[in-house]
Amino acid sequence: MYNSKITGLGYYVPDNVVTNDDLSKIMDTNDAWIQERTGIKERRHVIKGEDTTTSMGVKAAKIAIERAGIDKDDIDFIVFATLSPDYYFPGPGVLVQRDLGIKTVGALDVRNQCSGFVYAISVADQYIKTGMYKNILVIGSELHSYGLDMTTRGRAVSVIFGDGAGAAILSRAESQDEGILSTHLHSEGQHAEELSLIAPGMGKRWVSDIIADNDPNDESYFPYMNGQFVFKNAVVRFSEVIMEGLGKNGLQPNDIDLLVPHQANLRISQFIQNKFGLKDDQVFNNIMSYGNTTAASIPIALTEAWESGKVNSGDLVVLAAFGSGFTWGSVIIRW
Repeated sequence: MYNSKITGLGYYVPDNVVTNDDLSKIMDTNDAWIQERTGIKERRHVIKGEDTTTSMGVKAAKIAIERAGIDKDDIDFIVFATLSPDYYFPGPGVLVQRDLGIKTVGALDVRNQCSGFVYAISVADQYIKTGMYKNILVIGSELHSYGLDMTTRGRAVSVIFGDGAGAAILSRAESQDEGILSTHLHSEGQHAEELSLIAPGMGKRWVSDIIADNDPNDESYFPYMNGQFVFKNAVVRFSEVIMEGLGKNGLQPNDIDLLVPHQANLRISQFIQNKFGLKDDQVFNNIMSYGNTTAASIPIALTEAWESGKVNSGDLVVLAAFGSGFTWGSVIIRW
């Protein structure tokens, strides 16, 4: 059995900054209302035609590959997590393989929304642990802005989400004492519709019927979130899955050097921080700058934390996420 470790990180966000004041010009909202409920000050939206989910993932991947000190042809496998693929099919994994000019390796798409990167890391970790692959490119990338209801009707959801991508290279570790110690994954599908985007989908309506109806009041094309219900479930599941990971490795909350939670809502992160008695420098948050970038949020935050010197050799780093599905998970890393 091998261990896997993160050897390279990178992220990319569009240059276009959208502030809360910008949103107040197109919907009935304001900076104080958004910050009080989410902690978000601004987010990034792509400029139409300049970026896609795949192109942002490619830009983040190039940085991660360079920092890992490997060539693109050293990559054995690709795992791409997103809820906003360029196409209904094929998924963006193969598009990354094409656009980076990587040899004909396998490419896997993960559709686990906010916990997508944690799931993707878990998959890559298992492939390396079994000895099947040596270097795996893992990407989380999201383009939300094209699919948001940017009116007062949709403000409860639309003010939260932003665009961006993050990437990591997982490689074989030389020591069993470093790298990913364990991953923990869960789901609870009975609450699937509480955080969802119902259409377009093949489960309820023919595509031809959707086109024929062309109903401007059909809200099923926009994301729906039962905010209070999601919040209540998130704080419980975050706590459980973090403790599960720590317990698996004989650790306690005070052993954590850095917690990087999915950037869903600053109030959720603060709740978890207080519950575990962690100091401000033990939790990394950047939702105030980027909003919720779903599968991209953890790799963007982890990269920023590493770039700012908050992640060092020997540190215990915990990644945790909760989101649509419901799905949730954690990753315990000895850096």
